[in-house]
Amino acid sequence: MSIDVAISGTGTTKYGPSEKSPADLGQLAAKEAFEQAGLGPEDIDGLVLSTQNSEILQKQGNAVLRFAEFLGLDVKFGTRTEAACVAGTTALKTGHMAVKSGTVENCLVLGVEKCNELPSTKETISAFAFINERDFEAQLGANAMWHFAPYAVRHMYEFGTTEEQLAEIRAKNSRFSTKNPKAHFQKELTVEDVMNSPVVCKPLKLYDCCPISDGGSAAILTSAENAKEQVDVPIYAKGYGQSMIPADVISSIPDHTEFTALKKAAKRAYESAGIGPDDVDVVETHDCFTIAELLEIEALGFCEKGEGGKFVEDGQLELGGEIPTNTSGGLLCRGHPIGATGICQATIIADQLRQETPKGRQVDGATIGVNQNLGGPGTSQAVFVWERRQ
Repeated sequence: MSIDVAISGTGTTKYGPSEKSPADLGQLAAKEAFEQAGLGPEDIDGLVLSTQNSEILQKQGNAVLRFAEFLGLDVKFGTRTEAACVAGTTALKTGHMAVKSGTVENCLVLGVEKCNELPSTKETISAFAFINERDFEAQLGANAMWHFAPYAVRHMYEFGTTEEQLAEIRAKNSRFSTKNPKAHFQKELTVEDVMNSPVVCKPLKLYDCCPISDGGSAAILTSAENAKEQVDVPIYAKGYGQSMIPADVISSIPDHTEFTALKKAAKRAYESAGIGPDDVDVVETHDCFTIAELLEIEALGFCEKGEGGKFVEDGQLELGGEIPTNTSGGLLCRGHPIGATGICQATIIADQLRQETPKGRQVDGATIGVNQNLGGPGTSQAVFVWERRQ
């Protein structure tokens, strides 16, 4: 018999520069998840850790065993996912498979990243450059802005998308983040603020880009039967889709007007969930750059290709719009501790579906939510569909 999987407990730290160690961040997030589920370390028999750069940032390998010790866990199954920025959602899927297969009963999925560990910005940038392809683009100084600016240029050329429409995405997310006490940035920005920020890689400006953050997030996955005993409102895993296309360098990307991999991942997620995009009430997307959020709402099917700019301009991503998007503030304002991000997205969707999100961010009556996470230059994508059952 197939095991239905649900989230029972969730937890997350405040995101942003932190004096706390990775171990402390992980413990804080896990403690919150334990308390919500009414569990202790002794109840956990599975651990999936998502952390991207511990070997470089902390000089620590075999991090999953270290965290098992930090948390006092004696597990039957433990592993770590490493897939750049999409690692958090692939960790959730790994935990989901461990529970669904009957390998474990209660799996802690934990994401931790201490990005602001090194003494200088130059060293930090160099550390994260290891995510990029090494043989060709790295020799040219490739970085994330270098990967995403061409999408913006091409979308503007083909569809007339404007820099102001991209700026509205950051402004919208900043308004949400002022109501999120755990967000990295909690200052409201205007379109003018974004437009007047320094250009970092034309047409992307400073405020079109997300920060790198310190933080930890956790989710406890268990069977539906266990979840009903642990919490009043379990949040069920309804569908999943992933796509990784053979394009790790800019010249290999098949189409810079869309996220081709996300279109495939979304189709798989919707089909496995038995729904369509019109059934989704709330979404957290991987808005590492403003252009990413625009491409994501198109690829997820919330508007037609090429219409994302107008969709944003018309307020369709706001509360009361067609699809409230990144009500946490998103990566742009909530922050982006790489290995934790996908897990954090799921915790935010869980709060939304439980109707436990603060006023000004809560999507009233939401029953189906999606978290979408990407890696590399948008060519590795994962989508989870979550459901609150009536």
